[in-house]
Amino acid sequence: MRVEVRNNNVDGALRVLKKKLQQDGLFNEMRNREAHESKGEKGRRKKASGRQRWLKEQAKRLEEHGF
Repeated sequence: MRVEVRNNNVDGALRVLKKKLQQDGLFNEMRNREAHESKGEKGRRKKASGRQRWLKEQAKRLEEHGF
């Protein structure tokens, strides 16, 4: 991954790099690899995140369509 530094603005380039890494999912993967996660924990985490996505979708649907 490359980030171009313009006008010796290293802070701006670091901000762009951090944003690219965040979108790539690197930080989440590093956090997950810090400690072992059992199969049951993975399932519970995935189920909870799926429920959050579903609730968000339902709220958006209610706001847009009214049902």
